Amino acid sequence: MNAGTSKAERTRNFIIEKTAEIFNRKGYAGTSMSDITEATGLTKGSIYGNFENKEEVALAVFEYNRSLVFNTVKAQLDKAPTYYEKLMVYGRVYKNVISSVGNRGGCPILNTAVEADDTNVPLQLSAAKALNSWKKSLMDIIRLGTEAGEFQPGVNAEEMAVSIIALIEGGVMFSKVTGDYRHMEHVLATVQALVNRIKA
Repeated sequence: MNAGTSKAERTRNFIIEKTAEIFNRKGYAGTSMSDITEATGLTKGSIYGNFENKEEVALAVFEYNRSLVFNTVKAQLDKAPTYYEKLMVYGRVYKNVISSVGNRGGCPILNTAVEADDTNVPLQLSAAKALNSWKKSLMDIIRLGTEAGEFQPGVNAEEMAVSIIALIEGGVMFSKVTGDYRHMEHVLATVQALVNRIKA
């Protein structure tokens, strides 16, 4: 943790880090104040001294969990030698998100979107913002790949990006519900076939 941060910032970060996996596994509704105090060792008063309410904790935790996944993606994108490989990065990272030893409860965007739909507008808006950011990233990769001659001209970048995201998140959902992570292999094969269709 940065030595320059204030005690209040350090406490907020501590609460976020200690409750991140709990919120991602149990959801906003399923995570109680007792869960938060037990995970942090802090009193309710300490929690409410740093966050206005449980929803504010949940929003901060969602951003933290989302950034863990997206930072992993960014590191892999930076290493990918071609735009084709960059498009395939997301599927591989999400496969690891749900099947690795460090599985923290699956995709935070999917978990939050499903739970918050029509019930918690701030969380729903946060999930929508994350999805739109993901879509923009994919569209940028497709645009740059087209300019570099890797992809065919005239590709509908938004349609392709939405399709890739829907496939990956659908694979995450199917794998988590059934406990059979081979479904992600099928999804990755479909994503690859989709991307192969736009190669120049």
